[in-house]
Amino acid sequence: MNRLSESLREAIEEEVATGKLLPGTHLDEIELAQRFGVSRTPIREALSLLAGEGLVEIRPRRGAVVAQVTPQRLFEMFEVMAELEAMCARLAARRITAAEIVALEAAHERCREAAATRDSDAYFYANEHFHQAIYSAGHNSFLTEQALSLQRKVRPYRRLQLRVRNRVSRSFEEHQEILDALKAGDAEQAVNAIRSHVVVQGERFADLVAGLARMEAVPVK
Repeated sequence: MNRLSESLREAIEEEVATGKLLPGTHLDEIELAQRFGVSRTPIREALSLLAGEGLVEIRPRRGAVVAQVTPQRLFEMFEVMAELEAMCARLAARRITAAEIVALEAAHERCREAAATRDSDAYFYANEHFHQAIYSAGHNSFLTEQALSLQRKVRPYRRLQLRVRNRVSRSFEEHQEILDALKAGDAEQAVNAIRSHVVVQGERFADLVAGLARMEAVPVK
């Protein structure tokens, strides 16, 4: 895969994450090629990458569509995400460097600014950087790759989750608990804090499923 295919993957992924491309939307190679001003080959390669991430389904004789996720599947994805991030936090509590603490604090400050303005979209991106800083601080490249891969798959649903009333402010408070635990080198507290921050259950899961139901799919051609 070349750089163009990768950049197209990111562009299409972003449209899925932001709701511009809804679950069930047919992804026509010709239309996408015209819209991005490229040939069909890099589009096809980008869609193949997205299929590998689980964001797109390639159906025989029907082409590519944005994947539709059931509530059960969504719960399972967040459950695994919580455990992956818990592993990252456990390692980060032992291995994080002074420079990485500074970087994490900077990411946390960007979350603070977005939360203060109640801008859920800005918080979404700041939140990603905060979590990615924790992955890196664990200094385990394989674990980081797995966490990033699943993070990409749950992006549309994390964004949806942040639009629930008061979720941004609560998320920021949870980040503070995680940051404090990592700075103190308290692995167990960091694990417990990040696990409860990521996993969706009870009312949070009900709210997420309600939001999922409101994402009206575009009929597949």
